[in-house]
Amino acid sequence: MSKYLSIILLMFGGFNTAFADTVYLQHALPAAQADYAADIVSDALKEKSFTVTGSADGSDFIVKLGISSALDPEAFSISSANGQLDIEGGDQRGLIYAAFEVAEQLRDGKSLNSIESKQETPALPFRALKHNLPWDSYRSSSALDLHYDTVKDVKYWEAFLDMMAENRFNALTLWNLHPFPYMIKAKNFPEATRFSDKELAEWRKFYQEIFAMAKERGIDTYLVNWNVLVSKEFADAHDLEGTNYFPYYKGRADYKGEAQTSEVVKRYTKESVTQVLEEYPNLTGFGFSFGEQMGAMTPKERQDWMDETIIAGMQAADRPTKMIFRAPFSSGLGQGGSTDKATEELTRDAIEKLGDHFDGPIWMEIKFNWSHAHSTPELVKVHGGELKDTYFKPTPENYKVAWMVRNEDFFALRWGHPDFIREHLKLNAHHDYVGGYFVGSESYIPAKDYFTAIDQPVDWTYAFERQWLFYKLWGRLLYNPETPDSVFEAEFVHRYGESAKPLLTAYEAASETQLKFATATDFTWDFTIYGEGMMVMSKSGMEPMSVERLIVQPTLKDNWLSVQDFVEQRQAGEQFDNSIVTPLILANRMEADSTKALQEVKDIDTSENPSLMYEVADVKIWANLGLYYAEKLRGAVALATFRTQGEEREKQAAVNHLQNSLSLWDEVIAISRPIYKDMPLMHNNRPNNQRVDNNLFHWALIRPAIVSDIQVAKESVFKKE
Repeated sequence: MSKYLSIILLMFGGFNTAFADTVYLQHALPAAQADYAADIVSDALKEKSFTVTGSADGSDFIVKLGISSALDPEAFSISSANGQLDIEGGDQRGLIYAAFEVAEQLRDGKSLNSIESKQETPALPFRALKHNLPWDSYRSSSALDLHYDTVKDVKYWEAFLDMMAENRFNALTLWNLHPFPYMIKAKNFPEATRFSDKELAEWRKFYQEIFAMAKERGIDTYLVNWNVLVSKEFADAHDLEGTNYFPYYKGRADYKGEAQTSEVVKRYTKESVTQVLEEYPNLTGFGFSFGEQMGAMTPKERQDWMDETIIAGMQAADRPTKMIFRAPFSSGLGQGGSTDKATEELTRDAIEKLGDHFDGPIWMEIKFNWSHAHSTPELVKVHGGELKDTYFKPTPENYKVAWMVRNEDFFALRWGHPDFIREHLKLNAHHDYVGGYFVGSESYIPAKDYFTAIDQPVDWTYAFERQWLFYKLWGRLLYNPETPDSVFEAEFVHRYGESAKPLLTAYEAASETQLKFATATDFTWDFTIYGEGMMVMSKSGMEPMSVERLIVQPTLKDNWLSVQDFVEQRQAGEQFDNSIVTPLILANRMEADSTKALQEVKDIDTSENPSLMYEVADVKIWANLGLYYAEKLRGAVALATFRTQGEEREKQAAVNHLQNSLSLWDEVIAISRPIYKDMPLMHNNRPNNQRVDNNLFHWALIRPAIVSDIQVAKESVFKKE
């Protein structure tokens, strides 16, 4: 652009940088994170057809990146004046977030001269994603195995880590049973790995690249393993019983998870932790838990074992490390979950004895509402049961609680509910003992797309990219709960055009189906419910919620009534105040939410965009699942009423409602059958976690069970007491 034209533009009301050809990107910070931030801005400018230069001579605009000591850690500031845009972070992470903010505004149509000045400070210091690895996985299933090649590809991790940085997540936690043989040849236990030196060198390179890329993006990395477990090679070499290695639950039917904690296992574990930390300088730290494979040990014995192995191994490493301390662990001798105050006191004492040896606060991970956090935002239970206030009072000094938001409920369908997340943070994040959140799944890996059935091109490669809204909502709102809906609406518009703007409102209404189903259905561990399938665990395995089960099914919250309790109390003349959610009130609410969701998307034309088609289809599937469940609730109430009162009109009402629910299930099938494959689902393992390879899920596959409910109602009889 000529100087003459620049002067003319300035004379006529300001310099519109949409016409600027050349931008001087000023950056002299000696750090990989700053280079990454500069690349973000540079790429965004080039996408808008600017020429990015390293010299101020002849440039039309200056973009300056820097660090400001006036800002808090991870905070950022953006300001624009007199042909210069200043992008500043309180540290390198903050600078990266500032760069993404500028890129987002440019993408949304802002010119350089109209970039909105902004300053943000993180609400929570710990914002982590939980990502399981498919090798030596916690459970054995084709639903995990199928991700092996994708997760082993560094390109996948580059995309995943970019997503994390853009959405302000700052910690990646990698979970598998026993990572050491994939990372090191233990100095005193070379027999522990099955890999040749060449193979192990490839694994080393893989892990080193992940940790380096994460560091470049301002993301901490943690390994989370399962304690006393070892490799099969190690167990065979030392004549261990064979229950200490993957998949440990495929042994005897009567196996209770007794621990194999010989001295050789202790020594190997401690030395391996130290060696991994020394050989992988970009790895931030470790996480560990007191549970699986530690049966027959008292809580004190488990804690002593941890002190002597993983904790001692971390302390022996000659560098700073960070720690994730999972709690609570079992209060008894079993390896399952259970809680009591004495165990909580033991745990708190053990953490506080560590003092400030570790870098920053220790992150105490606690599962929020066990494995199904996408239910109510109120804390009802944790892994094992009810949590006392031992960890919170008095306020801890060397640790902070990080709530684990587990999702074992929806993997295929997209989900997004900004107000639920805001309410969650409002109720649970403001306490002085809370430091952050984990978000992720145990029985799902967001890597390979094994869902998409159509052959037309879509704008994602990996599974996590399908769920972009889920990650953007959790990440951005954990960083700043005041982030407005307009940010997320703009992303829909950017991806699909102006007609897609109503999708955020549609998803919020449709996502209520999951929240209400999980709150109305009490649960414990991972496979006790599966939201997008409207399924529950029985003695024989996962099955759709039958009308018989629905009648007696307890709810998660005390003020939500089960069908049976409602019918009995209503028959006894009970009056229900406004705080009580009856099954019929719940049905009406689910119907209203679902109807609203369908209304929001009815005019969106998806014929020319397969990716948009999936977005709208998922809204419709959730909405029809909500309508289905509303009718099923009404049918269950009518059937339970008939059985206690004997009125034929109630029986006929039950049949009618259940026939309506089948019609709505058929609508779900009609939408999903052409676009979704039959999908491997780990929930279809047997209740004792034994692997089942015939584990496919699709709504069409479980239709017969939905049909059978109608016959149950037709054949019901009134039995007079």
